[in-house]
Amino acid sequence: MTAGRIALLALAAASLVAAVLGGLARLGVSIAVPTAAANHGVLMTGGFLGCVISLERAIALGRPYAYAAPLAAGLGAALLLAGFRDAGLVVSLAAPVVLLAVGIDLVRRQPLTHIVLLVVASSCWLAGDAFLLAGAQPDVCAAWWFAFLVLTIAAERLEMTRLARRAPAAAWLFGAAVVLVLCGALLQSWRMDVGGVVFAAGLVAVAAWCAAFDVARRTVRTGGYARYAAIALLAGYAWLAVAGIAWAAMSAGHGAWRDAALHALGLGFVFSMVLAHAPVVVPVVARRRLRYSPLLYVPLALLHASLLVRLAGGAQSFALRRWGGILDAVALLAFAGTLAFTLARSGAAESKSRTTAESRRSCV
Repeated sequence: MTAGRIALLALAAASLVAAVLGGLARLGVSIAVPTAAANHGVLMTGGFLGCVISLERAIALGRPYAYAAPLAAGLGAALLLAGFRDAGLVVSLAAPVVLLAVGIDLVRRQPLTHIVLLVVASSCWLAGDAFLLAGAQPDVCAAWWFAFLVLTIAAERLEMTRLARRAPAAAWLFGAAVVLVLCGALLQSWRMDVGGVVFAAGLVAVAAWCAAFDVARRTVRTGGYARYAAIALLAGYAWLAVAGIAWAAMSAGHGAWRDAALHALGLGFVFSMVLAHAPVVVPVVARRRLRYSPLLYVPLALLHASLLVRLAGGAQSFALRRWGGILDAVALLAFAGTLAFTLARSGAAESKSRTTAESRRSCV
């Protein structure tokens, strides 16, 4: 099964590379894969993030059918890149359908709030893909896809904090934030202006809840991986609030805020969460131990610096926006390289440790 998991991770990685290249193409950087630019959003959301999330969920469930979700996400992305758009969208649609079934299976085993929310999030991914297949406006699909990602991350953070002491009103506030996100995504399917403002309010509400109740507020005072993850999480919540403000401005008719809304959310928030959780998720998927390294701060700092260049400078100059986008890509590449280097070093250290232990046993 490990080889299969690695193959699925390879599909996800290929989708990420294609999505990044497509994003650069939209900023005027010439690339040799024209289909990447046309399918930038679905490649990033479904082909990469959806594939990885589905793979993690399949491992948690432990049933063979669950692996059909990441496989469909990866193959759908491959078909889109090959130019078979209709076939790619249909195959991609199968991924959230299977993930929804996986979520329901998990709820039957453990009917917990965060698992129910994961099912709701999967439904949002399904809605976004269905709207895309039906020919809806890109921002309608984007709202549903971002609802999928935001609610998935919120559910995971809720799980991490479920044993922590919270004010009695915390659960109600969390529920209200989730309802705002869902109602906003739904309303945007018909009224972009009204729905966009409600959706934006939901994003800000989720950011405020996480900033107030997440354990990252305490673990940021520790050290090692816990501190690194906490910094990434708290920075991500700040970008989520910025995304909410920008989304409200975009929905009010200020088109110049669109890039800020999409990328403060997609890169600032979502990828901060990816950088925070990847050192834990990748070893589980690849069955390889990973030792924390302070080098992980380098791509994290580069990602947030590049976003500041893109969003703050890009509002005044398209050239700065382009350079910010290029630096975004460099940050993601640096993170992949750092992760690979850390995995290799951890594997070498583990192998050396085993060799030393065997040598000592042979001398006894």
